[in-house]
Amino acid sequence: MSDHLATAVADFLAHQRALGRKYRTEEATLRLLLAFANERHVKDLHELTPSILDDFVASRPRTRARSFNHLVGTLGCFLDWTVAQQRLAVSPRRPTRRRETDQRLPFLFDVAQARRLLEAAAALPDNARATNRGPTYHAIFALCYGLGLRAGEACGLRLGDVDTERQLLVVRGGKFGKSRLVPFGPRIGELLARQVERRGGHNDGPLFSFDGRRGVHPCSASQTFHRLIVELAFPVPDGVGTPHLHSLRHSFAVGCLQRWYREGVDPSTRLYRLSTFMGHVNPASTAVYLTITPQLLAEAHQRFEAFAQPVWSAVTP
Repeated sequence: MSDHLATAVADFLAHQRALGRKYRTEEATLRLLLAFANERHVKDLHELTPSILDDFVASRPRTRARSFNHLVGTLGCFLDWTVAQQRLAVSPRRPTRRRETDQRLPFLFDVAQARRLLEAAAALPDNARATNRGPTYHAIFALCYGLGLRAGEACGLRLGDVDTERQLLVVRGGKFGKSRLVPFGPRIGELLARQVERRGGHNDGPLFSFDGRRGVHPCSASQTFHRLIVELAFPVPDGVGTPHLHSLRHSFAVGCLQRWYREGVDPSTRLYRLSTFMGHVNPASTAVYLTITPQLLAEAHQRFEAFAQPVWSAVTP
């Protein structure tokens, strides 16, 4: 088996992608490592020393904790894989203390705020490069909030992915390359039907497009979202992060939990369904989105009081 560094990187990426992972940003990081190693005339895995790895990390300054942790995490994952593959006896990576990430809670949209956002999006005027700009962004944001789609999933939808008869969306190429079926109700169905009609019927083109050929890029959707958020100036509580497009997906998950409490449903019996709906491997991934809010605490408190009331009545003199 070759000890060539570039070959090891290529094999590592192929291994991860065989497991269904995209690994695009990880590939970019490892290519930076290859370029740095080439400058130091390092060609083989065994020539990677702890000092060279320290110099590489130092050459890629990261002001954001999340970016720094991604850098050292990618290096660690690659080197641990080479040890598991018996290409190296031990990893040359020195333990690197990860920086603490921002502990702020995600911003959660309530129904009134979400309605204002969607109305503002629908009112966006067309410009020279984008016709039907308002209805398009309105539909994208509505899918993120109403179905919990990721921005990339919503923007990547194609006309053939909308099954109006069965009321299903085919969401392709989600996280780790997974695809799934997402059911929708009548209101989302009407929104999708209007979008399909605007795009000229059923064909294989993108569902959301301004030129009829290319889909709306998630970065464009995110930039438009941020401009609207600045204009709407929603109050942000202390300890809560500023709203971003992924906040709509967080709001969907927490909204489901609140609705189950209000309907008297045991959330533990529904978490697997929510996990599947959102495209997660297991409920542990979904739990990241289930931020405890004062509303959720109040609902849980009311349920506990109802549960404990017979016991309290029996012991109260």
